[in-house]
Amino acid sequence: MGHRKFSIVRGLIGLCVLAATGAVSAERIKDLVSINGIRSNQLIGYGLVVGLDGSGDSEVFTQQSLNNMLQRLGVTLPAGVKPKSKNIAAVVIHADLPPFASIGQQIDITISTLGSAKSLRGGSLLMTPLKGIDNNVYAIAQGNAVVGGFSVNGRDGSSVVNGIPTVARIPGGAVVERTVPSPFADGQQITLSLHQADFTTAERLSKTINETFGMGTAWAQDGGTVGVSAPVNPAHRVSFVSLLENLEMEAAEAAARIVVNSRTGTVVIGRQVRVTTAAISHGGLSVTITESTDVSQPGPLSDGETAATARSDIQVRAGSGRMLLFEPGIDLADLVGAINRIGAAPDDLIAILQALRESGALRAELVVI
Repeated sequence: MGHRKFSIVRGLIGLCVLAATGAVSAERIKDLVSINGIRSNQLIGYGLVVGLDGSGDSEVFTQQSLNNMLQRLGVTLPAGVKPKSKNIAAVVIHADLPPFASIGQQIDITISTLGSAKSLRGGSLLMTPLKGIDNNVYAIAQGNAVVGGFSVNGRDGSSVVNGIPTVARIPGGAVVERTVPSPFADGQQITLSLHQADFTTAERLSKTINETFGMGTAWAQDGGTVGVSAPVNPAHRVSFVSLLENLEMEAAEAAARIVVNSRTGTVVIGRQVRVTTAAISHGGLSVTITESTDVSQPGPLSDGETAATARSDIQVRAGSGRMLLFEPGIDLADLVGAINRIGAAPDDLIAILQALRESGALRAELVVI
């Protein structure tokens, strides 16, 4: 494996890392928390897409669905007749019902083929009920499928596929028919859940709210949730939450973490990462195999025949190992410089970081994706 440089990004927020060398900037509370009970709900349904240009399927369940649909529309097929059409496809529809969605509101839907349909391009989804986990119908879906990919087949069996033509979206393709009860106005308090649980952030959050609305308004229940006393009147509660979510505070710094993507060779290192005294030796072994062909000629007046013979030349070269010494408490810049100086390949770098962590010299969590 050839050596290549790694892209280094500084600073860490969750699993993603950004440059952060100065003070932590203030963030809005609405960007750090969510309110318990305010969530979307998943919907799912089964339906038929019609109007395809021969790219549909002929599965048994698709034919059964077609028969059932025709019967509901008042069309009765003769006994023993099984309609076979490549212009229809059985699909699954799924969508997210947003919080506070009202009757008549339109939501986006995604449809995916179930059988052997090649593409949904040009198709139209027929009226399909979308149900929640409680088996109640919350929306009705229907509309023209929008496909991002395409599939082209030749007469000789060759084909070209771009994107995923068996998955389509319909913007605003479903209309909400039933609302989901929200616990937002229930009780005398609301609970804020941190996107990233942290005791320091939870304490700072409750302190910021108390400084604005008065002592005792908020309290940290644990490292991930903060309880807040809220007005009982729904209108007053909305105004209260509007003020609360726009308050600014400084979240605690994330824990020291290193994320390595072994496929792309990208290394993301948080600025909190520290390394104690450690020495690293990095060396490589290069094996080169060269194949060549020789021609063997028979002797004069012999009955032999000219023949070609293969010859393999193998060369093994041991790279000169280099030792790097890390002093106690080196920062991110020193660690990045050391990694680049030894020209570590992806697998080598992962091995180095794992060895540092196992030895106790690397004070950070190592995540390999």
